[in-house]
Amino acid sequence: MILGYRCCLADSYGSIDLIAPIKKSELWLNPGLLSYHFDQTKNFNAVNYGIGGEYRFSSIASLTAGTFRNSNYHQSSYIGVYWQPIAIGPVNIGLVAGGFNGYTSNNNGGWFPAALPAFTVEGKWVGFNLIVIPTIGERVSGSLSFQFKFKVFE
Repeated sequence: MILGYRCCLADSYGSIDLIAPIKKSELWLNPGLLSYHFDQTKNFNAVNYGIGGEYRFSSIASLTAGTFRNSNYHQSSYIGVYWQPIAIGPVNIGLVAGGFNGYTSNNNGGWFPAALPAFTVEGKWVGFNLIVIPTIGERVSGSLSFQFKFKVFE
């Protein structure tokens, strides 16, 4: 339990915690993403520089928006919400859902919706998001995308 935010549910593998929704007001910034693509035979961009923000308004939810150079070397933007009501140790688990653009294989580069598994670890001033992007035929090339973030306001 961290600062009384969690209520424990035990399982045979350890402790899975439900995070109580507590009001927050934090602003996090990130410099884009690093991506490990499951298909290493293609020339994907693995260093996805950009700028993004995340406003954490709750212990279980935050709003996010930003822009970055995507894996196909095009500019992409996103807007969405993280919802992470579960924790295992220091890792918050849930989804990030929202809209994305800039991928020619999806809606000809226009906006499209997505919901993706997301894992987050946050310290006092530095945090980390891991987003799992599944492979979906020829439309989506799967990856693990790592996003470092820095708290600038609390």
